[in-house]
Amino acid sequence: MSDDASDGTDAEFGTAEFGTRSVHAGQRADPATGARAPPIYQTTSYTFPDAETAAERYALADDGYIYSRISNPTVEMLEDRLASLENGAGAVATGSGMAALDSATLLLAEAGDNVVCSTDTYGGTTAYFSKTATRRDIEPRFVPTLEYDAYEEAIDEDTAFVHVETVGNPSLVTPDFERVAEIAHENGVPLVVDNTFATPALCRPLEHGADVVWESTTKWLHGSGTTVGGVLVDGGTFPWGEHGYDEIAGQNHAYHDVDFSRDFPEAPFAAAARFRSLRTLGNQQSPFDAWQTLQGLESLPLRMDKHCENAAIVAEYLADHEDVAWVTQPGLESHPTHDNAARYLDDYSGMVAFGLETGYAGGKTLCESVEVAQFLANIGDAKTLVIHPASTTHGQLTPDEQEEAGVTPDLIRMSVGIEDPADILADLEQAIETATRTATEGDERT
Repeated sequence: MSDDASDGTDAEFGTAEFGTRSVHAGQRADPATGARAPPIYQTTSYTFPDAETAAERYALADDGYIYSRISNPTVEMLEDRLASLENGAGAVATGSGMAALDSATLLLAEAGDNVVCSTDTYGGTTAYFSKTATRRDIEPRFVPTLEYDAYEEAIDEDTAFVHVETVGNPSLVTPDFERVAEIAHENGVPLVVDNTFATPALCRPLEHGADVVWESTTKWLHGSGTTVGGVLVDGGTFPWGEHGYDEIAGQNHAYHDVDFSRDFPEAPFAAAARFRSLRTLGNQQSPFDAWQTLQGLESLPLRMDKHCENAAIVAEYLADHEDVAWVTQPGLESHPTHDNAARYLDDYSGMVAFGLETGYAGGKTLCESVEVAQFLANIGDAKTLVIHPASTTHGQLTPDEQEEAGVTPDLIRMSVGIEDPADILADLEQAIETATRTATEGDERT
């Protein structure tokens, strides 16, 4: 097992283009059978050839497999492919995106620390920091995503890391990564980026100053809405030892004579995540789920092209609709961070957010009225998906917290799928008409 992407990726594909690596990176023909498709190693454990090797593996001096909670050959293929696609040094796959975030937080923050987090953030992430991390005496400090002086003011000697999203959920705001990274690094803390909404097909935050990237592989990386998973990707460049991150640099208190920065110099964060977070928290990704996600990754570039193309068509349609109060999408020049999106993204994502003239009630009615689009709590599926965040994904937040996160009462979040755009537009038209008519009839009754 390895946390260095170059060890797990065939050398011939190491410098290949993104689309080729999406199909091949991290995978070889099965040495036992010659099978070209990735085998599913559905096993809990691995035999040791002798007692000395067993002892060396437990001491992390031998990189052979021990137990699938820590590492597994099928999962390793996925990890190596995602590390390659993100241009990272190593990766660790987890049971979900939230498991990836928890794994990172376990390594980077301890009681008494704080985390500086942008407000344009997924409601689950916000709830994690404000309701779960606080039980471990880790303080969240939420700052307006685009107010860069606020990051500087919030960071102090107890800050563990700074967290932002590539494309904010659901506001679709893209921060200036390089500026945030510079602020974080000047204060000796890493920048952690949730790249779920962009995927490495559209943005690779490690190329713009991020130190750690995490994603929910459940979304576009897999693409079919069947498999939950997550990943942590290590940029391999942050000087952990210079800034007191003792889980990653220095004698590790959980392993005798192990220093991850010394023993795994290419990707020490990934190694620590594997041997500390996965081993202790048990939040690893299963072999079957990893195998499923590998299948999805093969078509990632093609799907992302279609998601983005359809989202642009939907955004333009909504912008011209008389019953639509507003629409936002990073590709629209009216979007507040269109310039940042143009700078950092290869395309403008498959997401659209909008509100109807009928407000909160209209948003809920539209979600109930779609037929092609599906009303459910997910994004990044091949199918078009809609949800009303104020009453669902961000419903656990207070009205003030919703406002800070960019969630207005009327906001509809739409993950645009890869269906024929004519059918998506026709579905939207009938759903908007139903929502508008229902509101009108309600006004007449009152």
